[in-house]
Amino acid sequence: MVPGTNIEGSCDIVPGAPEPAEARATAERAPGLASMLAARGLLPEEGLQRALLIERESGERLDAVVTRLGMLSEDRLVTELASFCGLAAIGAEAFPATPIEGPELSLAFLRDIRALPVAIDADVVHIVVSNPFDPFVVQAFAFMFQRQVERVVGRASDIDAAIERLYHGQRASADAVEDAVDDEDLERLKDLVSDAPVIRAVNRLIANAVDQRASDIHIEPGDDGLAIRFRIDGMLRDAGRLPVAMRAPLVSRIKVMARLNIAERRLPQDGRMRISVRGHEIDLRVATAPSIHGESVVMRILDRSKLALDFAALGFDAALTGRLREAITRPHGIVLVTGPTGSGKTTTLYAALSELNAPEHKLLTVEDPIEYRLDGVIQTQVNPAIGFTFGSALRSFLRQDPDVMMVGEIRDTETAQIAVQAALTGHMILSTLHTNTAAGAVSRLLDMDVEPFLLGSVLTGVLAQRLVRRLCPDCRTPYDPREDAPEALRPLLEAEGIHRLYHPVGCVRCGGSGYSGRIALLEFLRVDVAVSRLILRRADTREILAAAEQGGMRSLAADGVAKAGEGLTTIEEVLRVASGDG
Repeated sequence: MVPGTNIEGSCDIVPGAPEPAEARATAERAPGLASMLAARGLLPEEGLQRALLIERESGERLDAVVTRLGMLSEDRLVTELASFCGLAAIGAEAFPATPIEGPELSLAFLRDIRALPVAIDADVVHIVVSNPFDPFVVQAFAFMFQRQVERVVGRASDIDAAIERLYHGQRASADAVEDAVDDEDLERLKDLVSDAPVIRAVNRLIANAVDQRASDIHIEPGDDGLAIRFRIDGMLRDAGRLPVAMRAPLVSRIKVMARLNIAERRLPQDGRMRISVRGHEIDLRVATAPSIHGESVVMRILDRSKLALDFAALGFDAALTGRLREAITRPHGIVLVTGPTGSGKTTTLYAALSELNAPEHKLLTVEDPIEYRLDGVIQTQVNPAIGFTFGSALRSFLRQDPDVMMVGEIRDTETAQIAVQAALTGHMILSTLHTNTAAGAVSRLLDMDVEPFLLGSVLTGVLAQRLVRRLCPDCRTPYDPREDAPEALRPLLEAEGIHRLYHPVGCVRCGGSGYSGRIALLEFLRVDVAVSRLILRRADTREILAAAEQGGMRSLAADGVAKAGEGLTTIEEVLRVASGDG
């Protein structure tokens, strides 16, 4: 057995562990985890009592409540539990790649106890637990495996993710709400929303999505239940189904959390909420839409802790960073970021604002919606219902004495013309535009009736970007592109001097996909004298592109090939997003 434990699952208090006087009463009343939190002074008395109350009311485990509310981070909790109980702590890299051989384990059972077998030998089964105080866990595994049980402590999020990865096929309906839902009975719906199974289902759904690095959660109603899909690294993946009985209460619970009208099911609604997951504050943007089987929901996950406001982290090399930095630090002008929806344009603008954010600069933004809060920046959200559009906001901002203004998107002639006037009067304007290439942005603005002589004088630069999946560095496999590469790309590969590319494989770290995260493919059109002259005579996109490439611009495809040669992505990803873009 592991030192400091016994078969009943209790933990011996390590000698010398601090026991603040204010927590002794709680420690005497509350067994297990609560006792440890009190004995070590990890939570104040009132904080612990609040967590215990929420545990009783919601049915959540205390460790989940403490991390969800941000009272304690998962890493700190694991460290303290391991020290308190005399157990080792392990990370996700120590978890098995395949399920441990032995008796069949129910997905619902493993989810409920939050424990997982990680190794087995002749006499002992080794398990990782999130709560070493639960005696049932040891007893259950000892009975099922007919062996002694030794425990280590792991993060709950790592255990949850491993359970989904290893036992996902054994989908169970233990968390179903058994009573049928009467959609017309609003009072009954409110009661169902407050039921512990629904609360747990929503919390687990969001936590699982965060653990799997998803950017969006799609909840899609059908005849036979709710289909759940996560968008991970830009690609939608199936995340299972929930039974029909969960359809109305789950969607209504999300609407309550996002402060939407649960009685309104005929019209789309938008809202947002902020929750704590694993000790981190997460913002979620919620959009609902009616369908023939009920309401469909999409939740965009906005995790500020993972927001990279650094050009290098976004995929900019040193040369491109220098050119963009030179463009945005000019005293006036317009810098645009172009690309399709979901290509990371707003994140790039936030990175630019972060570069410019200094006490001597006043920065204002007008967005739709505000995705992340930036310290030191005044951020405003448009409200077309009351006439507060990008154009009217930009016009009013000019009276706020700004140095830099970010406009979420130039959508119409009014906004484009006001942006040009603002740049002419000594302001730096950052914005986005929906075009496929950097050179195409010029034609788009001319189509919005911006005068060529004005555009040529204020447009500083245009950045086009796409997002591709980043190769997992742990399992990528090199190959010779001269033997296995698309014929059309071989001249570009030779021009870039690339003699090695990589295939995705799949491992524990990347969840078997071969990819982990995303990186941007970029092209930056610097508006120099040659390009300005072409704008003045309304030259077409091809002429502007040729002049930009003569001035040193590298196309999206060339940047993608270079990144594939560095092992950052695959040539297939480059072809998927940059084919036809130059």
